Amino acid sequence: MAETTLVSARIPPKLASRLAALAETTQRSRSYLAAQAIEEYVNLQEWQIQAIREGIEAVERGEVFSHEQAVAIMEQWGKSGGD
Repeated sequence: MAETTLVSARIPPKLASRLAALAETTQRSRSYLAAQAIEEYVNLQEWQIQAIREGIEAVERGEVFSHEQAVAIMEQWGKSGGD
């Protein structure tokens, strides 16, 4: 078994009921589902913070676009090269 650390959290009763129902339906423990949810949340937050840092660094290097340039780039998204 992988090494784990106990984390305790207080959650509203309705959320606890939903978690228990999901655990029963998926035949997983509440602990397993909570750990999965926390991991997904932490991954997302780490990704977002890293993206913000990279954006700040790009600005500091002068790698910026005007509003008009950004709109022109975005208008090309989803278009194939032959259009």
